Amino acid sequence: MQYTQSAYFARRPPTSVGALLIPWIATLAMVGASTIVGHLMVVRWGTSAVDMIYLPAVLAAAALFGLGPGFAAALGSALAYNFFFTEPFHTFRITRPADIVTVAILFLVALVTSQLAARMRSQARAAGAHAARNATIAGLARRLLSCSSEAEIGSVACHELVAVFDCNAVLVSGLPKPKVIAAEPEASPLTPSDLAAAALVLESGEPAGHGTARVDPAEWQFHPVSSRLAVLAAMGLARDDGAPPVSEEHLPLLSNLLDQVALALERARFEAETRGLDDLRERDRLRGALLSSVGHDLRTPLTAIIAAAGELRRGDADPALVAAVGAEAAKLERYISNLLDMARIEAGAVNLKTEAVDLVDAVSAAIRDLHQTLDGHPVHVALADNLPLVRTDPHLLHHCLINLLDNAGRHSGSSAPIHIIAREENGGVALSIEDEGPGLAVDDGAPFDAFAQIRGSDQTGGTGLGLAIVKAFSAALGIEAIASRRDQGGAAFTLRFPRHLALSPVGADGQ
Repeated sequence: MQYTQSAYFARRPPTSVGALLIPWIATLAMVGASTIVGHLMVVRWGTSAVDMIYLPAVLAAAALFGLGPGFAAALGSALAYNFFFTEPFHTFRITRPADIVTVAILFLVALVTSQLAARMRSQARAAGAHAARNATIAGLARRLLSCSSEAEIGSVACHELVAVFDCNAVLVSGLPKPKVIAAEPEASPLTPSDLAAAALVLESGEPAGHGTARVDPAEWQFHPVSSRLAVLAAMGLARDDGAPPVSEEHLPLLSNLLDQVALALERARFEAETRGLDDLRERDRLRGALLSSVGHDLRTPLTAIIAAAGELRRGDADPALVAAVGAEAAKLERYISNLLDMARIEAGAVNLKTEAVDLVDAVSAAIRDLHQTLDGHPVHVALADNLPLVRTDPHLLHHCLINLLDNAGRHSGSSAPIHIIAREENGGVALSIEDEGPGLAVDDGAPFDAFAQIRGSDQTGGTGLGLAIVKAFSAALGIEAIASRRDQGGAAFTLRFPRHLALSPVGADGQ
């Protein structure tokens, strides 16, 4: 179905005086023709059946031209029958009661028949208009299905609205400064008042501009293109002659068309977001493969370096140099371990082997493995007496403690102390590692994110993976990892073991 037909439905062309008179002239002609046929019948069969000759004329006038011409045909038929076929002839007087009844019944029958025919004609026109509107909406929806971007959707929508409403169209979006997505004709200008009206529509979701309830000096009339959640764009319509682009009776059609545009825009945005997620997943997959590859490729030569440093320590080499080589090699080994752990986390390959763990032993092991990194930092350990055992994976917990201690050592001053505090809390256990460094800034909202460095870490080194690994391993173990600022200055990182992971002290629970 071509949209030129819909355009005629949306805006009828002006009707001339001659065109307005044609239905009435045709009605009189049909009544006159019925009278001539009646005269031909009278010669052969008399006047008994002449009154029925007028009914086709009444039906035709009502069906073709509506109720007004149909009523005129009914009245004209009754008068013509009275004038030509009742005595006295060629007068409007009626002398016989039977003729009075015949004329009255003819008029009533013709009137009722004309009303029924006019009603059927009106219903047929309404059904045709409804079908045309549905065809217009379906046609626009079909064309929008092939569009994948806002620009394509805007171009198709403007083109179809121009055809339907015989006006100019422009689609704008964006706040606080709306921008034109598409326009037809393409050179359609928008004044500052027009852009202000478009911004008002995008903000309020109500029509604004020329010809709307809101007084506005804009030359364009803007309507919202809205989804269930938000206003996606504003469609502007304008006519070159300055008249309102859409009449009141055709606003429902415009609303339905704009709903289709809104659905297409929302679909395009969801598809764009989906493509972005697919790209992000692919980047994460490649990053995980790179991390795993780098970690495995570097581990073997790094192990050889650490072994060589041990051999040098037993020889005559400079002890300070050997210690420095060993410390840096150990630090690099931790970084590689972090890379491999991150790859395991992203691949979902974290396997838990839980057992009862004494936090005193766990903290001691972590401090021992980091003695070179923590050299110069006094480590104050304050673990509550009779601290419960916790059910966890000792290997993953060891990684968490090492990364938290390494983070505290790197972000504290060269001789600043580090505090390790453990206590019972709400039936569980809270283990905190605190430093006296610069602390967390107010806007450090996600210190546990992968590759996110806490403020100041660019001066002290670090990959930004340590805390992310702590967060991931803690989540796998059912432990809550919390970062906070110390009132005395510095940062505090707390591992909270919930009640169900806290066991009896050493010697209980069959351990």
